[in-house]
Amino acid sequence: MDVSGKKAIVFGGSSGIGLAAARQLADLGAEVVIISRDPDKAGGLPSTISVKSCDVRDPEALQALFSEVAPFDILISAATGGARAVGPFLDMDMDGFKGSFDKLWGYANVVRYGTQHLSADGTIVLVSGAPARKTKPGQVAIGSVGGAVEAMVRAIAPEIAPRRINVVSPGQIDTPMVALQGGERDEFYRKMTANHVIKRAGTADEVAQGIIFMVQNDFVTGTTIDVDGGWLLS
Repeated sequence: MDVSGKKAIVFGGSSGIGLAAARQLADLGAEVVIISRDPDKAGGLPSTISVKSCDVRDPEALQALFSEVAPFDILISAATGGARAVGPFLDMDMDGFKGSFDKLWGYANVVRYGTQHLSADGTIVLVSGAPARKTKPGQVAIGSVGGAVEAMVRAIAPEIAPRRINVVSPGQIDTPMVALQGGERDEFYRKMTANHVIKRAGTADEVAQGIIFMVQNDFVTGTTIDVDGGWLLS
């Protein structure tokens, strides 16, 4: 796919990986619409990027939004859906575990209601996470949600062909989701990546490059690409 002149919808696009993907698509000539629960977080955007507000967990609002921005060629979601539970499963608050799946329900809503407005040769990319296939202590909820996202994509891909759907799976990425600053932030990422093959956190732009690959490569569907610094090998 030559994205120049195409229209892209990016959920979770006001910060982190989603914002990086939106900027890269705009740099390639796409018209980009960022969707966020907090659109004010995105600042200094070029004129080719517009911003709208919507919660992926609200099906009615989502359907109205899609009708407003349709048609489009590229559909990306990096929206987390909300808070995610961490810690040992046997000690976990089950409402927190259940709430972690808001990410899955959000993705399901985006794909279910967005695909009908997607061009015949359009493409969808969702963002999972390395814990889906190698879960570290305390990541049961995150790993379970990521695994469900990847399984959903594999199941949906044959149904929507020739339109494509894929997943990008990041490892430890330096994004605004981590609130620490300065030396504390550096130390956090140093510890988190000490056993990785590449001993640093990835950047949002590096993950976005994986998303762009999935968008542009017309021979890839129903699969997952890892941008994880060797998480799965550590």
